[in-house]
Amino acid sequence: MATIKDVAKAAGVSVATVSRVVNKSPKASQSSIQAVTEAMKALGYRPNAAARALVSQSTNTMGVLVSDVSDPFFGTLIKAVDTIARENGKHLLIGNGYHNSHDERQALELLINNRCDALVIHAKGLSDDELIRYAEEVKGMVLINRHIPELAERCISLDNRKGSFLATEYLIRHGHCKIACIASSHNIEDTDERLQGYQAALTAYGIELPKSYIEYGDPNSDGGEIAMTNLLTKSLEITGVVAYNDHMAAGALATLEQNSIEVPNQISIVGFDDGLIARFVHPSLTTIRYPIEMMAERAARLALALSRDEVIEEETAIFTPTLVRRNSVERR
Repeated sequence: MATIKDVAKAAGVSVATVSRVVNKSPKASQSSIQAVTEAMKALGYRPNAAARALVSQSTNTMGVLVSDVSDPFFGTLIKAVDTIARENGKHLLIGNGYHNSHDERQALELLINNRCDALVIHAKGLSDDELIRYAEEVKGMVLINRHIPELAERCISLDNRKGSFLATEYLIRHGHCKIACIASSHNIEDTDERLQGYQAALTAYGIELPKSYIEYGDPNSDGGEIAMTNLLTKSLEITGVVAYNDHMAAGALATLEQNSIEVPNQISIVGFDDGLIARFVHPSLTTIRYPIEMMAERAARLALALSRDEVIEEETAIFTPTLVRRNSVERR
């Protein structure tokens, strides 16, 4: 395999000149560029990316940390960040954190050690203090779906509480007062905030329900099936359900169908996220739109700007969820 010394010898220049050409230094003359380029081509020489990074202080990579790339929600997030990365000549490195501090820490350390120019981080397991320390180390690090007051200017988040409030209120305004909640079993702030929104809406309209109207499950379709089954087993009077996300809502729909309970004639249901699945379940799912693509693009642009020490114009940092009306809710 050819080395940089071989290229220098073939081109009749110094190793330093080859390095300047490889790293596109303005000090490299046109004749040197031509000679080195021809020598590299003839010898099949490929510059080492790590070596280039040491000279240029850039690897032309962005990093993104998510919970699980197999989740369609995070797939949308990653694609949006990748779009911005490509527009800026960057490639993407991806880490999975699985909502636990150990895996998030390992993935984040790997991204940092690979000298990513900018980082978009979706972390739920790491503490605020630890993320603040990482942010002090990496100027181009931005948090998505999390708000830390000390890093407010580097956080892109959603008002989860308002989203769940809107979902519950929509059912109430359609005449429902026996409203169950299918919540995530993951111990993260999204779970707490969406539960708070549900409870706040009930309180605002003078509705009191026992805690038995809340069931927990993994935030996927299986978890939704199990949670809905548990609710039905309690023989509660239920006319409406708000779900942690669309996949849990889809699982709940499956359970209701298996038990010959018609949606929305007998039970209405509202999801959260407005993912692709919401349009294709039957009936199509009324849900809360989570603008994750817009948020991820904003986070990516901010991370790149911070990494370049560019002046940041004030833009939306906390996004507002909106209701998407489809066919899974009926007036009582």
